[in-house]
Amino acid sequence: MAPYESDDSTGAGQVDGKHSGRRRAARYVVPVAVVGVTAVTIGLVPALADSGSPDLPKITAQQLVEKIARSDVQQLSGTVKISTDLGLPDLGGLESGLIPGVGKGGEGSSADPTSKLTELVSGTHTLRVAADGPDRQKISLIEKAAEYSLIHNGKDVWGYDSESNEVFHGTAADSGGKHRGDRGDVPATPKDFADQALKSVDDTTSVIVDGTARVAGRDAYRLVVKPKHASGTTVGAISIAVDARTGLPLKFTLTPASGGAAVVDVGFTQVSFARPAAATFDFTPPKGAKITEEKDAGKGTGKDRGKDAGPGEHFRDSGPARKDLAKSGGPTVLGKGWNSIAVFDSGAEGGIPSSSGNGDLSGFLGSLGDRVSGTFGKGTVFSTRLINALMTDDGKVYVGAVTKDALVKAANTGR
Repeated sequence: MAPYESDDSTGAGQVDGKHSGRRRAARYVVPVAVVGVTAVTIGLVPALADSGSPDLPKITAQQLVEKIARSDVQQLSGTVKISTDLGLPDLGGLESGLIPGVGKGGEGSSADPTSKLTELVSGTHTLRVAADGPDRQKISLIEKAAEYSLIHNGKDVWGYDSESNEVFHGTAADSGGKHRGDRGDVPATPKDFADQALKSVDDTTSVIVDGTARVAGRDAYRLVVKPKHASGTTVGAISIAVDARTGLPLKFTLTPASGGAAVVDVGFTQVSFARPAAATFDFTPPKGAKITEEKDAGKGTGKDRGKDAGPGEHFRDSGPARKDLAKSGGPTVLGKGWNSIAVFDSGAEGGIPSSSGNGDLSGFLGSLGDRVSGTFGKGTVFSTRLINALMTDDGKVYVGAVTKDALVKAANTGR
């Protein structure tokens, strides 16, 4: 973590980071990590913070960040409210034909976390969460007339969709003696998002303690992370409510520079740090359920119980875009900090690609973006309230939490 300096004018702790040989990738975790949130995950909605500002001992930003880093909550259960407001266009269900794994009519299982969690890219949702150490976690998505659960218990990972009565089964790959893969590395709690934000702090970032709050009935400090210079970035500020006793982030809110409602907001409405009952993590496939093993997920079959790569590997490697990116050696990075832009070659020379099997979608997709031109040539910018992406006609993609003008400038100058 970067060193901190005091801010005597506010009485709070101010953070100023140094690069100190940090890998280039670490400098753009905040802007680019949210691309993952936009593409495959969930943003978590306001935790309906309790009224009042508790009187807590003074603490600096450095001390509070260190408190988060030391937090080691092993057992908890609670309820989380979820929402994302990226300003995406309503495709009227057409996305089920455009995005592999999304929708009930395609191949594979509706219980596969890869497709189920993608459905949470917009709207408001409620999650029940529970954890008992590194080998037992459970997340349940509560819908109007159904429930979806993702359960990690030892070596097994289960996904269950009660609406379709389908089950997905995989194994948690062992890495360094610890099981992982319970959520495919998908952020699902305030701590997940806070960790991504705080590990990116550098000399372009301001971090201060901005008072206290009550969240889910608990006393908390409010940590505010924001760009020192707002020019070019679409990020306004990140607010993290940190439990005063345990150091666990209870609420995470990301607001855009343009103002208005939060883009990503996550918070507990209820939380307990008592150990959940062991039965919480038990799962037996219901009678008559269709079971799909992870190794068969792309085949639409569920006959064999495979012991292949863990769900985390499955999630990271799925999709042609990720495979193309892996072949290219990953993105390069232009700019610094909050103005960082990831650049990669999509391999789709000629601009927006046509679909395979669904007709020519290039015209439709093009209508969702803005045509731009410059010394780089021509391309299309796709915008949300947070993430913007420029796809040039020669197949390059520029993406980041930056403005459209910043993308075009980067494409023109290569920096």
